[in-house]
Amino acid sequence: MKKVAIIMGSDSDWPVVKAAAQQLRAWEIPFEAHILSAHRTPEAAGEFARTARGNGFGVIIAAAGMAAHLAGVLAGNTTLPVIGIPMKGGAADGLDALLATVQMPFGVPVATVAINGAKNAAVLAAQILAVNEEGLAARLTEAKAEMKAQIEQKDAKLQEELAALSNN
Repeated sequence: MKKVAIIMGSDSDWPVVKAAAQQLRAWEIPFEAHILSAHRTPEAAGEFARTARGNGFGVIIAAAGMAAHLAGVLAGNTTLPVIGIPMKGGAADGLDALLATVQMPFGVPVATVAINGAKNAAVLAAQILAVNEEGLAARLTEAKAEMKAQIEQKDAKLQEELAALSNN
């Protein structure tokens, strides 16, 4: 199976991005995590992206805040899918990162999840890899069924509470 690269612009992103790593591990998806900066290590970020396919990666997740150029720098240097996680913080509380991540020019797309949406970035990466991995597709189908069952259980509990209110 292809690996997922998790690239952060700063170690301060790790507490949020760790959720993506945990989700990938739960689904037995191999991954690596690295800190690379679009501004402080642009050559290294570009080189990582240019060699990612040859190094066994199938998807890149990029987390960055404020100017959030990391996902675009990576996407500009690879043909692999890049998923951007705009990080909360700064003067605009993550809105600047969201806009910087989602507003990419033609030919350099970045799939973008919600601000601090690390778990959804892992889900999207898994779904991309599952196109060619039947075992992973089955695990994702099972996970969706578990989510459905949890909602049904929560609704049943709510209905019980509502019925109890009616009896009082």
